[in-house]
Amino acid sequence: MRKQCVNEKKPSYESIVKEWQNRKIEDMEDLEIALSNFRILFAYNSNRIENPATTYHDTREIFENGRLQNYTGDLRTVFELQNQKESMQFIMKKIVERHPLDEGLVKEIHKRLMKGCYDQTRYDKGERPGSYKLHDYVVGDEVGVSSEDVSEEIEELCNEVNSYQGKDILTAAAFFYLSFESIHPFADGNGRVGRTLLNYYLMVHGYPPTIIYDEDKRDYYMALAIFDKTGKIDGFIAFLKEQTVKTWTRKTNRPSLRDIQE
Repeated sequence: MRKQCVNEKKPSYESIVKEWQNRKIEDMEDLEIALSNFRILFAYNSNRIENPATTYHDTREIFENGRLQNYTGDLRTVFELQNQKESMQFIMKKIVERHPLDEGLVKEIHKRLMKGCYDQTRYDKGERPGSYKLHDYVVGDEVGVSSEDVSEEIEELCNEVNSYQGKDILTAAAFFYLSFESIHPFADGNGRVGRTLLNYYLMVHGYPPTIIYDEDKRDYYMALAIFDKTGKIDGFIAFLKEQTVKTWTRKTNRPSLRDIQE
């Protein structure tokens, strides 16, 4: 048996893109096959970035069996994972249809991802999944745009990326994501929605989706902070390339040791 060279070169981002495009994804069946090992790890990592109580085991149980046995944790975590599963099914249909980004899609994804997950404080303020924020919320050093400006900002952002005719799809996707998070259109769930929309845009344009790993969230937050303070996007693009290579070269359908121990 051939021993793998310790210094063997990893595939490049460009080779990962080429391999994805060679799959010739044309219908729902093709997409389900392409994402068969991706969905669970994406849902686990995207949810865990926001909720440390998320475990790989629970995520897998929800995706494969639709329920959890002998679960004693917070029910909100269960709702979040079930919502991740249902949202993934929803966007896959839209991806096959090549549905453009628009306010209706943004709100529908938020509604599905955050169903049953708003805390009582936000709910008492009138906030609802699937609706833009009614009040302003502090996020780090920022509050996003004012609630009354959200609709206009999201519409303009969607129109801008939809009209993009260039070939640098990753840059357009990164610009959309960073702008979306800066707008911060919802009272809660912006990170989950943004990561889902990032992958939606990539896949609609024939590019592989990426997992932003919870273990790398420090670098992730740093790239977001740099954009917020300087408007520079290069760092986040480099981060996305690294995460995409990691997504598609790590042994598929196999969690890390850290995942298993939790």
